[in-house]
Amino acid sequence: MMKKLIIGLFALSINVLPAMAAGPSVPLMEAGNDLTDQPSLQRGAKLFMNYCLGCHQMEYQRYERTFRDIGIPTEVGLEQLIFDGSKVGSHITNAMEKDDAAKWFGAAPPDLTLIARVKSPDYIYTYLKSFYKDESRPFGVNNIVFPSVGMPHVLQELQGLPTPITEQVEEHGHTVTKVIDTETDGSGEMSVDEYDQAARDLTNFLEYVGEPSRLDSEALGLKVIGFLIILFILAFMLKKEYWRDVH
Repeated sequence: MMKKLIIGLFALSINVLPAMAAGPSVPLMEAGNDLTDQPSLQRGAKLFMNYCLGCHQMEYQRYERTFRDIGIPTEVGLEQLIFDGSKVGSHITNAMEKDDAAKWFGAAPPDLTLIARVKSPDYIYTYLKSFYKDESRPFGVNNIVFPSVGMPHVLQELQGLPTPITEQVEEHGHTVTKVIDTETDGSGEMSVDEYDQAARDLTNFLEYVGEPSRLDSEALGLKVIGFLIILFILAFMLKKEYWRDVH
């Protein structure tokens, strides 16, 4: 499993980091995730399974571990979050062939198990809120933080199709039109605040998947620090006792 994780992180960095480096310098919005917020994680899991899993896999994460960690009863997860008949112990994968995906999108969609660790939750949150209408693109949308993005705006039915807000800027001695923000067109099923929360929930879930044991590790770390403090006090008192009569 560790070997697969290393290979997956390397492959994700090859597919994602060059595009990230080539993108514009865009101020990232703070996601403000809370990995202890199980309702948020559950909503994020629902969004991922319904809107993202058709293209993006999480082949290093299992359904069973996910359900257990975020408080979803196994029977509920089987009924509402597994759509392809996979067993609860299976990895979270889809049936899309990479060669077909490369033909349709220009590149195979990356596995998202480690995406939050590669890019950061703030990047993902900003990305989800930065799609805008661009009829020159194959899917009719573009993205501020990932120009010429090869994927459709899969959450469009929730957010609507935002229109770009542009400004004229000087770059290398030329005046160019730059997209600096977006404005929703009101055609989505969600209000602006509701979509903002949905983007946070999905980002929260992706951050959890990147390191499922994080909360356990932090709790164990506090216990270890407490043990070391107590051990230091005892050692210090023992040292004073041994050296009391030594001058």
